[in-house]
Amino acid sequence: MPKRLAACFAVLCLMVAFAIPTPAGAAGRGRDVIDIAHRGSSGSAPENTVGAMRFAVDHRASFVEIDVQRSADGKLVVMHDTTMARTTNAKEVFPTRSPWNIRDFTFAEIRQLDAGTWFSTDYAGERVPTLREIVEAVRGRAGLLLEIKAPELYPGIEAEIHKELQSIPGYLPVALRLGKFVVQSFNVDSLRIYHQIAPEVPLGILLSARPSEEVLVEASTWARQINPSYTVTDQALIQRVHELGMTISVYTPNTGQLMRQYIGLGVDGIITNYPGVLRDILGR
Repeated sequence: MPKRLAACFAVLCLMVAFAIPTPAGAAGRGRDVIDIAHRGSSGSAPENTVGAMRFAVDHRASFVEIDVQRSADGKLVVMHDTTMARTTNAKEVFPTRSPWNIRDFTFAEIRQLDAGTWFSTDYAGERVPTLREIVEAVRGRAGLLLEIKAPELYPGIEAEIHKELQSIPGYLPVALRLGKFVVQSFNVDSLRIYHQIAPEVPLGILLSARPSEEVLVEASTWARQINPSYTVTDQALIQRVHELGMTISVYTPNTGQLMRQYIGLGVDGIITNYPGVLRDILGR
Protein backbone atom coordinates (compact mmCIF):
# COMPACT_ATOMS: atom_id res chain seq x y z
CA MET A 1 0.00 0.00 0.00
CA PRO A 2 2.71 2.62 0.78
CA LYS A 3 4.30 1.95 -2.61
CA ARG A 4 0.97 2.46 -4.41
CA LEU A 5 0.37 5.70 -2.49
CA ALA A 6 3.85 6.88 -3.34
CA ALA A 7 3.26 6.13 -7.02
CA CYS A 8 -0.03 8.04 -7.02
CA PHE A 9 1.64 10.98 -5.30
CA ALA A 10 4.39 11.02 -7.95
CA VAL A 11 1.83 11.07 -10.77
CA LEU A 12 0.00 13.94 -9.07
CA CYS A 13 3.22 15.90 -8.77
CA LEU A 14 3.92 15.43 -12.47
CA MET A 15 0.42 16.64 -13.37
CA VAL A 16 0.94 19.80 -11.33
CA ALA A 17 4.43 20.34 -12.70
CA PHE A 18 3.29 20.16 -16.30
CA ALA A 19 0.11 22.18 -15.63
CA ILE A 20 -2.35 20.10 -17.63
CA PRO A 21 -4.42 22.48 -19.76
CA THR A 22 -7.84 23.53 -18.52
CA PRO A 23 -10.71 24.59 -20.84
CA ALA A 24 -9.66 28.19 -20.28
CA GLY A 25 -6.18 27.62 -21.67
CA ALA A 26 -2.83 26.05 -21.02
CA ALA A 27 -1.09 26.38 -17.69
CA GLY A 28 -4.18 27.77 -16.02
CA ARG A 29 -4.12 30.91 -18.14
CA GLY A 30 -7.45 32.67 -18.29
CA ARG A 31 -8.18 32.78 -14.58
CA ASP A 32 -7.44 36.51 -14.48
CA VAL A 33 -8.60 37.42 -18.00
CA ILE A 34 -11.14 40.24 -17.90
CA ASP A 35 -14.32 39.77 -19.93
CA ILE A 36 -15.34 43.07 -21.52
CA ALA A 37 -18.74 43.48 -23.18
CA HIS A 38 -18.12 45.35 -26.44
CA ARG A 39 -20.67 48.18 -26.74
CA GLY A 40 -22.53 46.21 -24.09
CA SER A 41 -23.57 42.70 -25.07
CA SER A 42 -23.83 43.89 -28.66
CA GLY A 43 -24.25 40.37 -30.05
CA SER A 44 -27.46 40.04 -28.05
CA ALA A 45 -28.86 43.59 -27.84
CA PRO A 46 -28.58 46.86 -29.79
CA GLU A 47 -25.08 48.23 -29.28
CA ASN A 48 -24.35 51.13 -26.96
CA THR A 49 -27.86 51.24 -25.52
CA VAL A 50 -29.00 50.92 -21.93
CA GLY A 51 -30.60 47.63 -23.00
CA ALA A 52 -27.24 46.26 -24.14
CA MET A 53 -25.62 47.34 -20.87
CA ARG A 54 -28.35 45.77 -18.76
CA PHE A 55 -28.09 42.54 -20.73
CA ALA A 56 -24.33 42.55 -20.07
CA VAL A 57 -24.57 43.17 -16.33
CA ASP A 58 -27.50 40.78 -15.92
CA HIS A 59 -25.21 38.11 -17.38
CA ARG A 60 -22.39 39.17 -15.04
CA ALA A 61 -20.01 40.86 -17.47
CA SER A 62 -16.98 42.20 -15.61
CA PHE A 63 -16.69 45.34 -17.78
CA VAL A 64 -18.73 47.09 -20.43
CA GLU A 65 -17.14 49.10 -23.25
CA ILE A 66 -18.82 52.21 -24.66
CA ASP A 67 -18.15 55.04 -27.15
CA VAL A 68 -18.75 58.66 -26.15
CA GLN A 69 -19.47 61.57 -28.50
CA ARG A 70 -21.13 65.01 -28.21
CA SER A 71 -24.37 66.47 -29.57
CA ALA A 72 -24.61 69.88 -31.21
CA ASP A 73 -25.70 71.42 -27.91
CA GLY A 74 -23.01 69.78 -25.81
CA LYS A 75 -24.66 66.65 -24.42
CA LEU A 76 -22.43 63.59 -24.03
CA VAL A 77 -24.09 60.69 -25.82
CA VAL A 78 -23.12 57.07 -26.36
CA MET A 79 -22.82 55.77 -29.92
CA HIS A 80 -20.11 54.11 -31.98
CA ASP A 81 -20.52 55.61 -35.45
CA THR A 82 -20.13 59.35 -35.93
CA THR A 83 -23.30 59.19 -38.03
CA MET A 84 -26.62 57.90 -36.70
CA ALA A 85 -27.69 56.31 -39.99
CA ARG A 86 -26.80 52.70 -39.18
CA THR A 87 -28.14 52.27 -35.66
CA THR A 88 -31.17 54.58 -35.54
CA ASN A 89 -34.11 55.59 -37.75
CA ALA A 90 -32.58 59.03 -38.37
CA LYS A 91 -33.09 58.69 -42.14
CA GLU A 92 -36.84 58.36 -41.66
CA VAL A 93 -37.25 60.99 -38.95
CA PHE A 94 -34.91 63.57 -40.55
CA PRO A 95 -34.85 62.64 -44.27
CA THR A 96 -33.24 65.89 -45.44
CA ARG A 97 -30.31 65.95 -43.02
CA SER A 98 -27.87 63.49 -44.51
CA PRO A 99 -25.33 62.23 -43.42
CA TRP A 100 -26.97 62.42 -39.95
CA ASN A 101 -23.82 63.24 -38.02
CA ILE A 102 -24.23 63.24 -34.25
CA ARG A 103 -22.50 66.61 -33.93
CA ASP A 104 -25.13 68.23 -36.19
CA PHE A 105 -28.13 67.30 -34.04
CA THR A 106 -29.29 68.62 -30.68
CA PHE A 107 -29.85 66.19 -27.87
CA ALA A 108 -33.61 66.73 -28.08
CA GLU A 109 -33.50 65.71 -31.75
CA ILE A 110 -31.32 62.69 -31.04
CA ARG A 111 -33.69 61.65 -28.29
CA GLN A 112 -36.53 61.36 -30.81
CA LEU A 113 -34.79 58.48 -32.56
CA ASP A 114 -35.33 54.74 -32.17
CA ALA A 115 -31.98 53.08 -31.51
CA GLY A 116 -33.31 49.55 -31.01
CA THR A 117 -35.59 48.43 -33.83
CA TRP A 118 -32.74 48.09 -36.35
CA PHE A 119 -31.46 45.23 -34.17
CA SER A 120 -34.73 43.65 -33.09
CA THR A 121 -38.35 44.70 -32.61
CA ASP A 122 -37.91 43.45 -29.04
CA TYR A 123 -35.92 46.65 -28.49
CA ALA A 124 -38.28 49.02 -30.29
CA GLY A 125 -38.21 52.45 -28.70
CA GLU A 126 -34.73 52.10 -27.19
CA ARG A 127 -33.16 55.57 -27.09
CA VAL A 128 -29.64 56.86 -27.67
CA PRO A 129 -28.34 57.10 -24.09
CA THR A 130 -26.29 59.72 -22.33
CA LEU A 131 -23.01 58.92 -20.63
CA ARG A 132 -24.69 59.47 -17.27
CA GLU A 133 -27.45 56.98 -18.06
CA ILE A 134 -24.91 54.31 -18.94
CA VAL A 135 -22.96 54.92 -15.74
CA GLU A 136 -26.14 54.63 -13.68
CA ALA A 137 -27.05 51.38 -15.47
CA VAL A 138 -23.75 49.64 -14.69
CA ARG A 139 -22.32 51.25 -11.56
CA GLY A 140 -21.75 48.79 -8.78
CA ARG A 141 -22.25 45.88 -11.18
CA ALA A 142 -19.56 46.21 -13.86
CA GLY A 143 -16.51 48.23 -14.71
CA LEU A 144 -16.54 50.82 -17.50
CA LEU A 145 -14.10 50.97 -20.43
CA LEU A 146 -14.87 54.35 -21.97
CA GLU A 147 -13.69 55.11 -25.49
CA ILE A 148 -13.40 58.74 -26.54
CA LYS A 149 -14.71 58.34 -30.07
CA ALA A 150 -13.35 60.62 -32.80
CA PRO A 151 -12.26 63.35 -30.35
CA GLU A 152 -10.87 65.39 -33.24
CA LEU A 153 -14.52 66.21 -34.03
CA TYR A 154 -15.24 67.42 -30.51
CA PRO A 155 -12.61 69.85 -29.19
CA GLY A 156 -12.56 69.91 -25.41
CA ILE A 157 -14.51 66.68 -24.97
CA GLU A 158 -11.88 65.21 -22.66
CA ALA A 159 -12.51 67.82 -19.96
CA GLU A 160 -16.27 67.54 -20.48
CA ILE A 161 -16.22 63.78 -19.99
CA HIS A 162 -14.20 64.07 -16.80
CA LYS A 163 -16.43 66.84 -15.45
CA GLU A 164 -19.54 64.77 -16.14
CA LEU A 165 -18.10 61.73 -14.38
CA GLN A 166 -17.09 63.84 -11.38
CA SER A 167 -20.63 65.21 -11.17
CA ILE A 168 -22.13 61.74 -10.62
CA PRO A 169 -22.18 61.47 -6.82
CA GLY A 170 -19.77 58.86 -5.49
CA TYR A 171 -19.04 57.22 -8.82
CA LEU A 172 -15.53 58.07 -9.96
CA PRO A 173 -13.54 57.77 -6.70
CA VAL A 174 -15.05 54.35 -5.99
CA ALA A 175 -14.61 53.11 -9.57
CA LEU A 176 -10.96 54.17 -9.59
CA ARG A 177 -10.28 52.62 -6.20
CA LEU A 178 -11.75 49.31 -7.33
CA GLY A 179 -10.02 49.37 -10.73
CA LYS A 180 -13.36 49.63 -12.50
CA PHE A 181 -12.81 52.60 -14.80
CA VAL A 182 -10.50 53.07 -17.81
CA VAL A 183 -10.46 55.59 -20.65
CA GLN A 184 -9.23 54.53 -24.09
CA SER A 185 -9.00 55.96 -27.60
CA PHE A 186 -7.31 55.52 -30.95
CA ASN A 187 -6.37 59.20 -30.72
CA VAL A 188 -3.15 59.42 -28.69
CA ASP A 189 -3.23 63.22 -28.54
CA SER A 190 -6.67 63.05 -26.92
CA LEU A 191 -5.43 60.54 -24.36
CA ARG A 192 -2.49 62.78 -23.50
CA ILE A 193 -4.94 65.66 -22.90
CA TYR A 194 -7.01 63.43 -20.63
CA HIS A 195 -3.86 62.41 -18.77
CA GLN A 196 -3.05 66.05 -18.10
CA ILE A 197 -6.58 66.66 -16.81
CA ALA A 198 -6.82 63.52 -14.69
CA PRO A 199 -3.49 61.71 -14.22
CA GLU A 200 -5.12 59.33 -11.75
CA VAL A 201 -7.31 57.78 -14.47
CA PRO A 202 -5.82 54.70 -16.22
CA LEU A 203 -5.58 55.07 -19.99
CA GLY A 204 -5.52 52.55 -22.81
CA ILE A 205 -4.28 53.04 -26.37
CA LEU A 206 -6.42 51.41 -29.04
CA LEU A 207 -4.51 50.14 -32.06
CA SER A 208 -5.62 48.79 -35.42
CA ALA A 209 -2.03 48.17 -36.60
CA ARG A 210 0.93 46.59 -34.87
CA PRO A 211 2.82 49.19 -32.83
CA SER A 212 6.53 49.80 -33.19
CA GLU A 213 8.97 49.34 -30.33
CA GLU A 214 9.31 53.12 -30.08
CA VAL A 215 5.54 53.57 -29.72
CA LEU A 216 5.34 50.94 -27.00
CA VAL A 217 8.24 52.33 -24.99
CA GLU A 218 6.90 55.88 -25.15
CA ALA A 219 3.38 54.73 -24.27
CA SER A 220 4.65 52.92 -21.19
CA THR A 221 5.64 56.26 -19.64
CA TRP A 222 2.00 57.36 -19.27
CA ALA A 223 -0.47 54.69 -20.48
CA ARG A 224 -1.43 51.58 -18.55
CA GLN A 225 -2.99 49.54 -21.36
CA ILE A 226 -2.36 48.64 -24.98
CA ASN A 227 -5.62 47.45 -26.56
CA PRO A 228 -5.01 46.26 -30.14
CA SER A 229 -7.04 44.37 -32.68
CA TYR A 230 -6.58 40.65 -32.17
CA THR A 231 -5.61 40.43 -35.85
CA VAL A 232 -2.32 42.25 -35.17
CA THR A 233 -1.60 40.59 -31.83
CA ASP A 234 0.73 37.66 -31.19
CA GLN A 235 2.61 36.28 -28.22
CA ALA A 236 5.66 38.49 -28.88
CA LEU A 237 3.55 41.65 -28.65
CA ILE A 238 1.79 40.43 -25.52
CA GLN A 239 5.11 39.62 -23.88
CA ARG A 240 6.61 43.01 -24.77
CA VAL A 241 3.61 44.91 -23.44
CA HIS A 242 3.93 42.98 -20.18
CA GLU A 243 7.68 43.62 -20.01
CA LEU A 244 6.94 47.34 -20.22
CA GLY A 245 4.56 47.13 -17.27
CA MET A 246 1.29 47.49 -19.17
CA THR A 247 -1.68 45.21 -19.70
CA ILE A 248 -3.15 44.17 -23.03
CA SER A 249 -6.78 43.56 -24.01
CA VAL A 250 -7.65 42.55 -27.57
CA TYR A 251 -10.73 43.43 -29.60
CA THR A 252 -12.96 41.71 -30.84
CA PRO A 253 -12.67 37.91 -30.83
CA ASN A 254 -16.26 36.73 -31.17
CA THR A 255 -15.91 32.96 -31.41
CA GLY A 256 -15.01 30.50 -28.72
CA GLN A 257 -12.06 29.28 -30.78
CA LEU A 258 -10.54 32.76 -31.02
CA MET A 259 -11.21 33.48 -27.36
CA ARG A 260 -9.40 30.32 -26.30
CA GLN A 261 -6.52 31.14 -28.62
CA TYR A 262 -5.88 34.56 -27.11
CA ILE A 263 -6.44 33.39 -23.56
CA GLY A 264 -3.75 30.81 -24.25
CA LEU A 265 -1.41 33.51 -25.55
CA GLY A 266 -1.69 35.36 -22.24
CA VAL A 267 -3.83 38.46 -22.85
CA ASP A 268 -5.21 40.31 -19.84
CA GLY A 269 -8.62 41.03 -21.32
CA ILE A 270 -10.88 40.26 -24.26
CA ILE A 271 -13.32 42.81 -25.65
CA THR A 272 -16.11 40.84 -27.31
CA ASN A 273 -19.69 41.10 -28.54
CA TYR A 274 -20.41 37.83 -26.73
CA PRO A 275 -19.15 38.17 -23.15
CA GLY A 276 -21.38 35.31 -22.02
CA VAL A 277 -19.50 32.90 -24.28
CA LEU A 278 -16.22 34.15 -22.86
CA ARG A 279 -17.42 33.78 -19.27
CA ASP A 280 -18.45 30.19 -19.98
CA ILE A 281 -14.98 29.47 -21.33
CA LEU A 282 -13.44 31.09 -18.28
CA GLY A 283 -15.67 29.01 -16.05
CA ARG A 284 -17.30 31.98 -14.34
